[in-house]
Amino acid sequence: MPFYKAISINESTTAYFWKISEDVTDLFRAVSLKDVTLFRYEGMKSESHQKGFLAVRMLLQHLGYTDYDLSYDEQGKPHLNDGKHISISHSHEFSCICISDSLMGIDLEKCKDKILRIAPRFLEMKHLENLSDTEKIQKATVIWGVKESIFKIKNEVGISFPEHIFENEFDVAAGNCSAELHFNNQIEKFTIQFYNIEEYIFVCAFPK
Repeated sequence: MPFYKAISINESTTAYFWKISEDVTDLFRAVSLKDVTLFRYEGMKSESHQKGFLAVRMLLQHLGYTDYDLSYDEQGKPHLNDGKHISISHSHEFSCICISDSLMGIDLEKCKDKILRIAPRFLEMKHLENLSDTEKIQKATVIWGVKESIFKIKNEVGISFPEHIFENEFDVAAGNCSAELHFNNQIEKFTIQFYNIEEYIFVCAFPK
């Protein structure tokens, strides 16, 4: 069974991972989708995206939920009908959901060389000084995940990764850091935890 693992982030927050080994037909047959979800699925042109989307539903079913328990608001943010908070991410061969009693946001990213080419667009390059190439890729991937996770929490039009979300200096080996969102004349602080999942980085952000 491709349920991969669960990570307990704190006493009320757990992340669940599905490693996708099934083909898209097997995944489709294994899940029950409501009409609006089916319409969204049928509009996806990428099979990889379809698999990630269906694997999220597999995780829900693994936990006793179904697609009928999941809805999205006008901004595209997911919600569970039992009132618990949920955040969703998928990347290549993994899908992930995080369920919590507290507001949070997650991101899952595969570590790839190309992130160093785009790093100047979203982070302060001083964060990557005096690191090996492998360490730079890992740290840049964490920083992207930090910004993506915070954006998922706030979900407001106009938020810019380089202009509004600032990560404080951190050591990748620590597995945690902090960040701030400077937006609409407010400063909001976040605590971050991150983990290695094979060659992926998983990030979870919480508002302070």
